[in-house]
Amino acid sequence: MDAPLPGIGPWDEILKSPMLWHFNFRGPDMERLVAGRERIYLDRIYNELSATPASIDETTRNHYAAIYARPGNMHCAFEQFATFTQDAIDNKELAAKGKLAMPVLAIGADKSFGPAQADVLRFVASNVTGQVIANSGHWLMEEQPAATMAAITAFLTK
Repeated sequence: MDAPLPGIGPWDEILKSPMLWHFNFRGPDMERLVAGRERIYLDRIYNELSATPASIDETTRNHYAAIYARPGNMHCAFEQFATFTQDAIDNKELAAKGKLAMPVLAIGADKSFGPAQADVLRFVASNVTGQVIANSGHWLMEEQPAATMAAITAFLTK
């Protein structure tokens, strides 16, 4: 849902997007820079990648900030993005072996990846159903939970 696939399709261009600066936030001091400021870090990402920042309420923001403030959790979050380099290599190797045949649902947010989500997945799957969720940014479940669940349910019950 509304996320690029490392190494596939326009991956190299996606990495250049200023909106995705956090993909390459690296170095020996990144954890120290964020320590005690998890809420500031997360707010920036929520605000930049949502269609309507207010749709991610204070309770949700505080909840995740508290979780990420726990020992080791920001490290793990940063490591998720650090693996993208290897993920890109692995995804290219897997894609070279042929496309997935099973049905795949590609959900994009209209203020984020939109229909490009399905376009990217068509590089690796032959049976892709694309769905774009209106009035949403990257945070589909926070911004448009009913529409997102309806898309998933419709796909799974067809």
